[in-house]
Amino acid sequence: MAPGSDAGARPEGVIWGLQRRLMLLLLLPLGLVGLVSFGLHYQSAGTAALQQDQQLLRLVPLLADSVVVTHNAEAAPEALAPSNAPGLALLLAPPVDEFLKAREGFAAYAIREASGRHVLGDGWLPTVLPSTDGAEFLSVVEGGITYRVVAQRNNSSAGDLIVMLADGSDERQRWLDTVLVRVLLPNLLLLVVAVVAVTWAVARALRPLIDLKQAVERRSPRDLSPIDADSAPAEVRPLVSSLNRLFALVNAQSEAQRRFVADAAHQLRTPLAGLQAQVEAWAQAARSMGTGDLLSLRVEQVQRLRDATRRTSQLANQLLALSRADALSADAQPLHQVDLKDLCENILALYLDAAAAKGIDLGLESQPAQTHGHAWLLRELLINLVDNAVKYTPDGGCITLRCGQERVGGVELAWIGVEDDGPGIPEHEHGHVLQRFYRLQGSAGEGNGLGLAIADEIARAHHTQLQLRTGASGRGLCVRVAFVAAPGPRTA
Repeated sequence: MAPGSDAGARPEGVIWGLQRRLMLLLLLPLGLVGLVSFGLHYQSAGTAALQQDQQLLRLVPLLADSVVVTHNAEAAPEALAPSNAPGLALLLAPPVDEFLKAREGFAAYAIREASGRHVLGDGWLPTVLPSTDGAEFLSVVEGGITYRVVAQRNNSSAGDLIVMLADGSDERQRWLDTVLVRVLLPNLLLLVVAVVAVTWAVARALRPLIDLKQAVERRSPRDLSPIDADSAPAEVRPLVSSLNRLFALVNAQSEAQRRFVADAAHQLRTPLAGLQAQVEAWAQAARSMGTGDLLSLRVEQVQRLRDATRRTSQLANQLLALSRADALSADAQPLHQVDLKDLCENILALYLDAAAAKGIDLGLESQPAQTHGHAWLLRELLINLVDNAVKYTPDGGCITLRCGQERVGGVELAWIGVEDDGPGIPEHEHGHVLQRFYRLQGSAGEGNGLGLAIADEIARAHHTQLQLRTGASGRGLCVRVAFVAAPGPRTA
């Protein structure tokens, strides 16, 4: 599968995964409620069956006491039930009579002798001969009805009898049908309705998120315009705001890259064209002179070539530094502790020869100062500041590098600065000179208009900015940049 197709299918999978999780979280409680209801009904059926067993146990002695002995069948009252054994009749106790009438068609009884011979009641009940006086329970199916039967040996006025009482309304035997009709079927119906309702509700609730996903998918790679957050649900607006911030950062980075490429192409075209023209002129001169492999050049021509080469090399290095500073502004990289005093001393050593060639007094006033930053970028910042100062300060001038640490508004700051007594920069031009490739009209030197712009970009990458002001003597330029000081001991 192509990478593009996999990336396009992934958001859809995320949406459906979220929909499945929502449905599971919503339907799972319904299933748990159904299981709890199922268990409660089963427990209720078991409780009813236990109560039924206890009722049968209470009625068995009353049934045994209902057996009476009579010697004159004609004199027996009408309430006496006929007996298969001569001299025995059944005068039901009121509780037993109520029990049998309340469960007509679902209750039965039997009276047997100790030997098992049937005496009274329903003959289809099985013959049970308890070996002790304790009650024995069993289940019997008759006519499609499951009966709960209790049999107990009793010593009555008619002798030793086995009394059996059966109840066909046993909840424990019928609980499955009850649960199926009263619990499972309603809950299943409720579950089906809930699945349909939840599916529809979740789809409707996630529709704005799906629309947002489709809107992002339909965008061109160059379309980084913000998404309308007002059309998104309140829960998704933080995500939309984060996307808009990301779009803004990417757009700014892309714009910076496009601007950098355009500026670099424009600025490199002139020196490279000059170099090419100079070399082409020498080559043509060599061919016209016919001097073979030897070409004589004046010192002036070699110096112009050297200056053009140096300027092109410096411009390329400055453009590279500017590109790296731009990239760092949009990319969070770990910071390291930087000793600003050591940094100033190293840069001072680099420019001693260039300053001496112009008779410039290049000095250093430093105090221990530490900060967190990118050492190579801070080095580039200071190089551009010193290089600008050396380039624009007239012969015999003075340049001073400074660094130190101070507390301002309760915050400990570490700073570096470069001050010269050159022509300076008018205050109304301070904002302009920080722009790329901007040069003051009538300024001396062969600068590219990138030194202060690079320094300012590096300062912004360290969450600060350049401070431009007039030198202490009322002339020249003082450039200062302050950073949050790094904690820890200072080194002298």
